Amino acid sequence: MIRPFNLKLCITVLILLLTQMSAIAQTVRGRVVDAKNKTALQGATIRQAETSRGAVSQLDGSFEFTLSDDGAKELIITYVGYKDRLVRVTGDQESMLILMVPETYIGEEIFVEATRVDDSTPVTYTNLTKADIEEKNLGQDVPYLLNMAPSTVVTSDAGAGIGYTGIRIRGVDPARINVTINGIPVNDAESHGTFWVDLPDIASSVQNIQVQRGVGTSTNGAGSFGGSINLQTSNNSLDPFAEINTGVGSFDTRKANILLGSGLMKNGWSFEGRLSKILSEGYIDRASADLYSFYLSGSKRGDRSLLKTDVFSGKERTYQAWYGVSEANIESGNRTFNEAGTEKAGEPYENQVDNYRQDYYQLHYSYRLQDNWNLNASLHYTKGQGYYEEYKADEDLADYGITVADAGDPSSSDLIRRRWLDNDFYGTVFSSTYTHSEVWNLTVGGGLNRYDGGHFGEVIWARYAGNSEFEEEYYNNDAVKTDFNMYAKGQYYLSDAVNAYLDLQVRTINYEFDGVDIQNGSVVNIRDNDKLTFFNPKFGLNYMLDEGKRVFASFGVASKEPTRSEYVESSQNSRPDPETLYNVETGYRGDYDTFFVGAYGYAMIYDDQLILTGEVNDVGGYIRQNVPNSYRLGIELEGGVSLSPVLSWAANATISKNKIEAFTEYIDDYDNGGQVATEFEDTDIAFSPNFIANSMFAYSSNGFDAELTTKYVSKQYLDNTQNEARAIDAYLVNDIRLGYSFTNIEFAKAITATLKINNVLDKEYETNGYTYGFIAGGEQRFNYYYPQAGRNFLFQVKWEF
Repeated sequence: MIRPFNLKLCITVLILLLTQMSAIAQTVRGRVVDAKNKTALQGATIRQAETSRGAVSQLDGSFEFTLSDDGAKELIITYVGYKDRLVRVTGDQESMLILMVPETYIGEEIFVEATRVDDSTPVTYTNLTKADIEEKNLGQDVPYLLNMAPSTVVTSDAGAGIGYTGIRIRGVDPARINVTINGIPVNDAESHGTFWVDLPDIASSVQNIQVQRGVGTSTNGAGSFGGSINLQTSNNSLDPFAEINTGVGSFDTRKANILLGSGLMKNGWSFEGRLSKILSEGYIDRASADLYSFYLSGSKRGDRSLLKTDVFSGKERTYQAWYGVSEANIESGNRTFNEAGTEKAGEPYENQVDNYRQDYYQLHYSYRLQDNWNLNASLHYTKGQGYYEEYKADEDLADYGITVADAGDPSSSDLIRRRWLDNDFYGTVFSSTYTHSEVWNLTVGGGLNRYDGGHFGEVIWARYAGNSEFEEEYYNNDAVKTDFNMYAKGQYYLSDAVNAYLDLQVRTINYEFDGVDIQNGSVVNIRDNDKLTFFNPKFGLNYMLDEGKRVFASFGVASKEPTRSEYVESSQNSRPDPETLYNVETGYRGDYDTFFVGAYGYAMIYDDQLILTGEVNDVGGYIRQNVPNSYRLGIELEGGVSLSPVLSWAANATISKNKIEAFTEYIDDYDNGGQVATEFEDTDIAFSPNFIANSMFAYSSNGFDAELTTKYVSKQYLDNTQNEARAIDAYLVNDIRLGYSFTNIEFAKAITATLKINNVLDKEYETNGYTYGFIAGGEQRFNYYYPQAGRNFLFQVKWEF
């Protein structure tokens, strides 16, 4: 529930800030120098963005001119032989020093270039710049920064975007969305999902994000079945800086971080760091999150080389909220009830938590062999370790390998267990890009990665412990997965306007596991291995009708292996086959003077898509099964217009049809034994809304920014039967963001205050859920949902020095 006093206080503070706006014309002064040796650059052009005002640097590199009130608070600096720079103006900076980098210097975007696309590639994509990210980044996880991207639906277990969060693109679940940071795979090697909770506040250290929809271009890591999310960490600033962010919000949310940068030093090195803490009690009962993270980066620039190292870490302790809220509780008005830990008599178990830490180490090197030929190589290591702890009532001690000491002792007991993960992920990714001429270019790359995963569980307390010892392990299973891929992608210009694109990838996987693990609720010894090879071709045509206007069409194939649970909960006879996606993309994008439009069509045809059917296999496991024919067909529309110099509107919408042609559902029959099978045809794929729409109104003038966003998501089904009784209702949600930046300050470059009111109309809605059923005295069905918060706020103040 929102605390009215805090919200009123924040609104009052923001209104007072807005009243301080000044219309006084500002004079800018400074010097333009070479970034490496600090020598003055005479004749550099300095111009205010969106105006014709500017100046030319003098013999000592100095300049001075008065800004126009109608233009942007940004300077564009150009000089022959140097990269253009865009510098934000923050107050009367008497000694503004502008560092210019020679063209021969390699930019840090080189490390993601091999997996990124632009308008010359026939792929559907969306970019978020650093400015886009900073506007939205108030402490919520990365999926919430992407909430307004086309075809996107986000969800939060805790209901407020902090803690466990997820994202779907075109209805495709997170385990089928490829995620990389600087080209390094992030998806868990076994479950294939991405746990953003282990990357708290990573957005504060991100330079840009690219989202590719559909198969996209070849990348490293998990196969992309609906989209790719590629993050590039911050470019180490040429200028020294310091920044502090402090924020508060509903549900006792608190955020604080500090960022520091050395700027480019004379020896060519630059360093940057961040330390963050985020706390929230969550909208759902006991859905607390205690998140800590840091980021360190150093880079060394040579005349033709760039060395960069990134070290970042995330530590999370969250109370479990992943069970959701039952339909009965929601209907009775108890929308925030959390049943986790309630097996304990009396008060819920206070330590029903997920406690996990993940440390990332990345070393990148790029060398420019020639002006048209780059080599890139990266080494990486990720260490993950942690557990989730839970209270379980009346458990069969035999399932935990505990022997009853005396014949008269209980054979079951209340107990507390911890299930651990201890894993190491390491390897290398590499690429080389060669541009022969304006006619063709070629990129060759790949990656070799190994995952060593330890899975073990222990009982740390039991009411009746039998012959067990303290923290004795009751299962321990080790897994090793090796993932190797090579790709070659190139473009050939058939004319000045038309280019052909070809992308070929071979990916091999070797997965093996050995030891005692849990299979169908019982502890058994499991040992197996599997080897897979995939060939994933992609090709297309891109036609530039005019500058900023293009049409394209492409075809791509993606293949994906089963997850760990599908290996462990099956035998070689019942193991599902890999799934394959055949993806067709076509579209038009046009950028005009005051508006842009885009229209894209896609067809995603699945062969052997894996879905839950409820069927029990030969070892008693419930795992996803292959269905022969299923598909997603859709149209994505986007556009935007500048209504005035200070007001703009943008919108996007997705209309889709997502179908499984035929499958059989199985439910357990406890009345008669076995399972009851029901045939279904032409049903909607679960969690695939037929209509998604986003609208964004933005106002910006003299340091004041305002944004109204509206999101609509149509009905979604909890399973693949298209049963109206098992569905998530459509919802329409509005958010408001207000901000103001003070720049005429003696002791700081800028101070920016931002207030965001989420779900401003206080809509009751859910974004995710699950369902299960069985026959016992008739058919029983149970639905669980993840309710999202009503009206709530986040308020942040950013201090830049």
